[in-house]
Amino acid sequence: MDWTELPLARATVDRAADRRARPGLIADLLSDESTRVVLVHGALVATTSAADGPELDLLAPSAAVRPGIPPDAWLYLGTDGATSYLALVLAEQAAETTDVEGFVVAPGVDLVASRRWSQLRLVGAVLGPRDAGLATVAIALAAWHETHPRCPRCGGLTDVVRAGWVRRCPADGTEHYPRTDPAVIMAVVDDTDRLLLGHAAPWPQNRFSTLAGYVEPGEGIEQAVRREVAEEVAIDVGEVTYRGSQPWPFPASLMLAFRARALTTAIKVDGSEVTEARWFERAELADQVASGVVLLPTRASIARVLIEEWFGAELPGD
Repeated sequence: MDWTELPLARATVDRAADRRARPGLIADLLSDESTRVVLVHGALVATTSAADGPELDLLAPSAAVRPGIPPDAWLYLGTDGATSYLALVLAEQAAETTDVEGFVVAPGVDLVASRRWSQLRLVGAVLGPRDAGLATVAIALAAWHETHPRCPRCGGLTDVVRAGWVRRCPADGTEHYPRTDPAVIMAVVDDTDRLLLGHAAPWPQNRFSTLAGYVEPGEGIEQAVRREVAEEVAIDVGEVTYRGSQPWPFPASLMLAFRARALTTAIKVDGSEVTEARWFERAELADQVASGVVLLPTRASIARVLIEEWFGAELPGD
């Protein structure tokens, strides 16, 4: 298992953070036809088909600019040599406006209607490294702007600055940055090398995955692993080994993956977050996945990587 090639952690574009504070950066890039634009709509990205599979449907600025699209809808993603990349965040329901000649304009509606839209959870593992990285950061930034329009100190609306990477409060001058929520995810194994998988309450029937949870304030990540496993399935964990990490922008998680050794094996689910949990041997899991009795997480997730690392090979299914 190559932990340097996790599906959503394969970014190749330089974020070039030093360029973000440059006045007029977005306008300059929109006037440059070598710039490429990633379209974001809700939690979806625009994709197209290519010989090797799906890829981002990247547009030149002249094909993406529309009357009435607000300046804050453009986000700077980075550069890879001669090409710079922007995200255009299209409103889920574009508000109608009237242009200077009195015509009704619905900004970006045609861009939404004429494209194929894909969930990053489903296409992230099959996009190329450049596209996977661009889509991941674009969706994460768009989600942050959607949910954090106001200053947490005074409640006033904030302004988007630094090419989409900072929101500044005009009332008190404070700057606010995109949030990232650390979460632990763990392949729990026992002394006979069985793997523990659980079913979360909101998931479809038969979906099983590794346990996971958010790191709490003032908590180390190893402590979080042990606490989450104890809370969700009442199993004590001893040794905890870090394996790798990848962003999970749904909306703002950074998944920190571990292998954890169980000291006990009796399962008692909490009934709230986890409604079922089971120990699996390799042959049993392979048979049940092949027959559809067990559905695994998608290949874009680090959970799938943890499961297949323990299994020793790829398992069937997307």
